[in-house]
Amino acid sequence: MKTNEIGKSAKEALAYVKAIPPAQGKTMMNVPFKKRDLVRFGFIGMGGRGLSQLNEVLAVKGSRSTAVSDPAEEQMLKARESVEKAGQPAPALEKDWQSLCERSDVDLVYICSPWDMHVPQAVRAMECGKHVAIEVPAATTLADCWRLVDVSERTRRHCVLLENCCYGKPELTVLNLVRKGRLGTITHGEAAYIHDLRSILLAPHGEGVWRRKPHQTRNGNLYPTHGLGPVAWYMGIHHGDRFARLVSMSSPSAALAEYRDATLSAGDPKRREKYRCGDMNTSLIQTANGRTIMLQHDTVTPRPYSRLNLVQGSKGTFSDYPPRIFFDGQKTHDWASYETIEDKYEHPLWKKQGAQALKLGGHGGMDYIMNYRLVQTFRQGLPPDLNVYDAAAWSAPGPLSNISVAWDSLSLPFPDFTRGKWRQTGSVPLA
Repeated sequence: MKTNEIGKSAKEALAYVKAIPPAQGKTMMNVPFKKRDLVRFGFIGMGGRGLSQLNEVLAVKGSRSTAVSDPAEEQMLKARESVEKAGQPAPALEKDWQSLCERSDVDLVYICSPWDMHVPQAVRAMECGKHVAIEVPAATTLADCWRLVDVSERTRRHCVLLENCCYGKPELTVLNLVRKGRLGTITHGEAAYIHDLRSILLAPHGEGVWRRKPHQTRNGNLYPTHGLGPVAWYMGIHHGDRFARLVSMSSPSAALAEYRDATLSAGDPKRREKYRCGDMNTSLIQTANGRTIMLQHDTVTPRPYSRLNLVQGSKGTFSDYPPRIFFDGQKTHDWASYETIEDKYEHPLWKKQGAQALKLGGHGGMDYIMNYRLVQTFRQGLPPDLNVYDAAAWSAPGPLSNISVAWDSLSLPFPDFTRGKWRQTGSVPLA
């Protein structure tokens, strides 16, 4: 695994990005799950996110959680309590995640561990014959993006990206709006992850133990998929289009260090840390069909949460935070209320499962919808909504932005993880 992908020169970095490794197997595009009535889950990582996702999965008919793994026994015991409370047999407790991957009573390994463990755990699970569902980002280097693709193709096992933001009610309403042609020809999108995480990053527990490290070692977009995923669906990425090139730049790094110095004691060892990652990273992506996407990342500046979630076309534009719509022919230049489209274009998935989703409440219901679809596609023998190529391509702006920023906003070709198969549209998610 190559961890330093910036290279010694811009020319070397460009050559590295352009390199496409030889395929190790046939494509996993449009490959269905083998149909089964009961999907048996093994969970790795029983922290806050893992326990939350476990409870969402337990609420979906046709799922069973047979094993859990976490270095902390206390967290595994919490998971076991949740499983038993849901009326299922007690799961096996595996402190060693590799042992969980080897179990014969697990069909799909659900990974909620820190970022640097995603790829080793996913690879091991697929090599043990298990399908994988992996939290975001799936990978943090281009080498690991390719590794996920190659292992999935070689083992014929799916690597499903757990991008919950694709399943939010506004996102699926807009997806329905786009597919019905109400926005016309789609030309541009804007996506972001803007979320003030300073207190979490500097906490002595939870994500504070590991999530601050990338701010010290990288300078780019550390968390690209939440905003990018829905826009990729609006544009049919890997279903007739693909990301073709990227250029990126970062602002200075200031807010995290200033917040740290204002809130932590003078003797705290964190006061000696140096943060490389710019407060705001902005990348521009162009697709093979010429569409453009602005992608931003900022988790350290005091400002309201936003994923931007903008999509514009020849007949109108939708923009989120707050959600609003503008159609060609409106008599004023003011945005119209989102409520004018919500009922008419509500996605069938939310019409059928929305009440249960809102009852559980995970991220406004999107977590349940995502997990419901994961189980549904498996049980019905359908291709997953989000395959390994989405996992690789939606995660790739992370390392690509790091390389581009390092070489004065070098324009980079975007790797085609499908190796040309994006032209064969096949199954479209949630069609």
